[in-house]
Amino acid sequence: MIRSILFTFILAFVFFIAERFGYTSFIHPLWKVILLFYLSLSFLMHRLVELGNQEKGERFIPFYMGFTVARLVLSVAFVGFFVYQGVENKRIFIFDFLVLYIFYTAFEIYGLSRKLRRDLKDRL
Repeated sequence: MIRSILFTFILAFVFFIAERFGYTSFIHPLWKVILLFYLSLSFLMHRLVELGNQEKGERFIPFYMGFTVARLVLSVAFVGFFVYQGVENKRIFIFDFLVLYIFYTAFEIYGLSRKLRRDLKDRL
């Protein structure tokens, strides 16, 4: 979980610096809300992976697949809520959301594959 928090702080720093140097045409004003949403999804993923790794990892795959579906549904609901509420600059909002979705997905896959490789070596 510490890595997810650190990753979020790094992304927040990048957004903050970009905002201060005038790259506001690429950054939506609600970037903090989007980052908070992804941080909460990372926390949920962390908890589900811990639950799935109990009992020698037998429940890992169903938990991870369930999280993947939940992340997709929650993401669509999140974007749908803000678009329905009439958020300004919808294209920039959706673009920022999708870029962060790709970053967080890549980060989670990297973290899980690293952890699974280590667990596999321990079992052999």
